[in-house]
Amino acid sequence: MALFQQDSATRTPRQRKLYAAYELAYTVIDAAAALLFLAGSILFFYPSLQDPAIWLFVIGSACFALKPVLRVIREFHLLAAGDIDDLAARYS
Repeated sequence: MALFQQDSATRTPRQRKLYAAYELAYTVIDAAAALLFLAGSILFFYPSLQDPAIWLFVIGSACFALKPVLRVIREFHLLAAGDIDDLAARYS
């Protein structure tokens, strides 16, 4: 098994659960970033609220930066889960 293979998420029930959990987290982060940017954009209409708007953009940007990191972590997690299953099958 290698990183970023499409079938790596569907090999075992455990891998399917891991993949689903990571996809849920990815979707939550994506939605949070979008909502933060939307709220920040609305706050920019009011000059007195520009500082909070900037912070919402910064936090939203951090969410967007977290997305590829989460994907790499997911791939290593799936890879480790596959290797454990392969080893168990080999020595049983």
